Amino acid sequence: MSQVRRVLAKTLLSLPAPLLRLMSGGVAVYKGGRTLDPRFQFMAAQAGRLPAMSAMSPEEARRTSAEGSLIYGGRLEPGVSVENLVLPTDGGDVPARTYRSDRADPAMPVIVFAHFGGGVIGDLDTSHAFCSILARVARASVVSIGYRLAPEHRFPVGLEDVLAAYRHVRDNAARFGGVEGRAMIAGDSMGGNFAAVICQELRRAGEAQPDLQLLIYPCVDVASETPSMTTYAETFPLSRTMMEWFVGHYIGPEDDPADPRLSPVREPDLSGLAPAVVVTAGFDPLVDQGEAYAKRLRAAGVAVIYRCYDSLAHGFTAFTGVVPAADIACREIAGLVREGLEGRLARTAG
Repeated sequence: MSQVRRVLAKTLLSLPAPLLRLMSGGVAVYKGGRTLDPRFQFMAAQAGRLPAMSAMSPEEARRTSAEGSLIYGGRLEPGVSVENLVLPTDGGDVPARTYRSDRADPAMPVIVFAHFGGGVIGDLDTSHAFCSILARVARASVVSIGYRLAPEHRFPVGLEDVLAAYRHVRDNAARFGGVEGRAMIAGDSMGGNFAAVICQELRRAGEAQPDLQLLIYPCVDVASETPSMTTYAETFPLSRTMMEWFVGHYIGPEDDPADPRLSPVREPDLSGLAPAVVVTAGFDPLVDQGEAYAKRLRAAGVAVIYRCYDSLAHGFTAFTGVVPAADIACREIAGLVREGLEGRLARTAG
């Protein structure tokens, strides 16, 4: 995408909300008792004139997603330094990126983060702005993982990459600016799926739980038929058709969608897992399953903070540069992480 087009897109999205709504048809998008943010409404209207990502090959979808990161993503936070590196896994080295704030607290665990993309698209740039917000506001070092993608590497390869990276960071935390032997796990969408599954996998292996798990609009049930899958079936940027496209590329024909490593909400026992911050977006086919997982965690005795950002859409962590409400939400989420890592989550859970 040309620089001119990127500037034009950002200029349009900086217009006042009423004008953007008028340019999108003049009527607020209202579904399921929620009203969509005007900037998401404008982007949805524009996206409707373009080829659907679900009609693309994975390679084409990755290029489109990368272009979107350039348009919609915010800038790196001031005082945050970035380092690109590789981390070892059983399948070879995977790319990673560290974020360190000049006001980081050395007593904080390192945050290991996995980006969204259905296991098929996305890269280290997808969550670049949000990881810098997380590092600065939570005052902890962040390590973002560039796990391998499907269909070239189907389930469970991406999951295993992130689990191996988490263990490496945890066991070498001082190298990343944290406390040796301590880390938290975080992710959004498919990254949220990985984070939830990793907590369960660590418990199965008899290993210590992460200090905290952050699940942002997580996909926790790939076989879900909740009402939100219908209510928000045609939303931007994630539709039900797009969900089916992701699942079709990520899961092999021999895989069982009810496997807790694919659908962690189907794990019968959620007790003993790490304290959790669970966040959903109102305009999202996944909103019901994210809320359901938060409720199940709480019922199992896990300390949980649950937040739903009603006016925002799936993937909002990647839109901080053009949607002010998304930027505010990301800073609130990072603040909740800070509270959780300071041990205040149990006292404020709700």
